[in-house]
Amino acid sequence: MSKIRDVPDFPIPGILFKDITTMLKDGPAFSEIIDTLVKRYQGKDIDAVVAIESRGYIFGAPLAAALKVGFVPIRKPGKLPAEKISVEYETEYSKEKIEMHTDAIQPGQRVVIVDDLMATGGSGAAIKDLVERLGGKVVEFAFIIELSFLNGREKLKGYDIFTMMTF
Repeated sequence: MSKIRDVPDFPIPGILFKDITTMLKDGPAFSEIIDTLVKRYQGKDIDAVVAIESRGYIFGAPLAAALKVGFVPIRKPGKLPAEKISVEYETEYSKEKIEMHTDAIQPGQRVVIVDDLMATGGSGAAIKDLVERLGGKVVEFAFIIELSFLNGREKLKGYDIFTMMTF
């Protein structure tokens, strides 16, 4: 999509970063992304939308509002105030840790996990682990962009994955 800008050597040398801010500032393009997600998940018996900070929130929160379901934020350590669970994972260029409140997902709840980009699949797999530790069921992963050459689907094998753009 021509609305996505390539930024070389960000955040570290050798990475070609897919910058979505150029798409976000285009109202019709951004609306089309949200509308596509809403149409995909309407009537799918979704109980909650789960998204990781920060770019996942851009898509997950409006999707949850449109579906009239809860929004579950996944945060970096030290940002959530109540009892939480955590998991560590690796990205293509760093090690990370994320947390979720222990009361965010109830056993049996059906969730869609939303993020802006699937690269190695590390963050998606980590979020899935948190959801499943609380008894939630991942209905599908939704990514705006997939970097297919990084084989992220391997870490999410056995789960449905929806992507809107592939590079």
